[in-house]
Amino acid sequence: MTKTRFKNLAMALVITAVSFAAAGLARAEETIKVGILHSLSGTMAISETTLKDTMLMLIDEQNKKGGLLGKKLEAVVVDPASNWPLFAEKARELITKDHVVVTFGCWTSVSRKSVLPVFEELNGILFYPVQYEGEESSKNVFYTGAAPNQQAIPAVDYLMNELGVKRWVLAGTDYVYPRTTNKILKAYLIAKGVKESDIMINYTPFGHSDWQSIVSEIKKFGSAGKKTAVVSTINGDANVPFYKELGNQGISAEDIPVVAFSVGEEELSGLDTKPLVGHLAAWNYFMSVESDENDRFIRAWKKYIKDDKRVTNDPMEAHYIGFNMWVKAVEKAGTTDPAAVQEALIGVAVPNLSGGYSAMMPNHHITKPVLIGEIQDNGQFDIVWETPGLVAGDAWSDYLPGSRDLISDWRAPLSCGNYNVKTKKCSGQNY
Repeated sequence: MTKTRFKNLAMALVITAVSFAAAGLARAEETIKVGILHSLSGTMAISETTLKDTMLMLIDEQNKKGGLLGKKLEAVVVDPASNWPLFAEKARELITKDHVVVTFGCWTSVSRKSVLPVFEELNGILFYPVQYEGEESSKNVFYTGAAPNQQAIPAVDYLMNELGVKRWVLAGTDYVYPRTTNKILKAYLIAKGVKESDIMINYTPFGHSDWQSIVSEIKKFGSAGKKTAVVSTINGDANVPFYKELGNQGISAEDIPVVAFSVGEEELSGLDTKPLVGHLAAWNYFMSVESDENDRFIRAWKKYIKDDKRVTNDPMEAHYIGFNMWVKAVEKAGTTDPAAVQEALIGVAVPNLSGGYSAMMPNHHITKPVLIGEIQDNGQFDIVWETPGLVAGDAWSDYLPGSRDLISDWRAPLSCGNYNVKTKKCSGQNY
């Protein structure tokens, strides 16, 4: 082979390789990739798998409408396996290898905290759909679950004003969400005139099963002649033996009501609900909400999942709201570029499932109604109380000394997640 022919052959191979690479890139750009970062195995799979399926349904529905910006949406599903460090690794892969333009995911606060530096470093977008402890605001995260002022504080107000509760058991699983939420609730209760001696705080590990001694302590604490309630941030399958032990020790909802922040329809499905009947939960959505939008969503979900017995729940609604907000913001911006979409998202309003509209606020939290539901023997909730209107999520608690002077506003010129209104300074770049 002559030198000239060798050069020509080499050049042809290079051109062919470039052509294949370009064709591959073109194919990749034919779809808009959406990341789904939910545990499909491990302890959180029972809750998060449903959210994965919810996202797949929403993406399928959007594609049937013609997609977005003339392209189909493509779901990229990964399994962080209830492993908190693995969440960060999978988030990085979604953005750098799979080239997703947005991610919907996480459940526990520790998983969200794990991925937060990744989304900020790579300027990605995360929609987080679960109630959380607040005390955070990131340019790259949009919080569609409840902040404490959209769940915990109204629940305490209901117990105090409607049921006359005077003594308080703050019972939680031992991780960041319950500890921070209970810190806020304790400060709130004291500000309302409750004595520290009338507040009992208890933490147990994930999956805790032996509740006999703890429930005995709760029973003793509630026997002081003052109306007592349990405010529960107990998470996951530990709720089953907890409620069962309440029943075993003869503690009814009339004696010591429990209001839970992590028990919804999904957790109740398939369980013996007898020990739970009459106890309460605080959410921003219940499947029993009466609205045309909710009826349509329930029908669509059961048809998609091919199971008439499957239920809907609050984090599913949060993904419904968040996904539709993202779609509307992309259409508004005319691009999927994360920086442009982050800016376009502020002010976007879409229907929620309660019959109203939820809006994205400058602090990257949304407006939501707050509902108190009473557990029924069929695993559903009878809504016994709700706020008269929508409540805007507050990133920073008004009841903690280090937070009450902070606001979050991601609009220019402030563009700060923790601006101190007294010092007139932004405490950090993001949160």
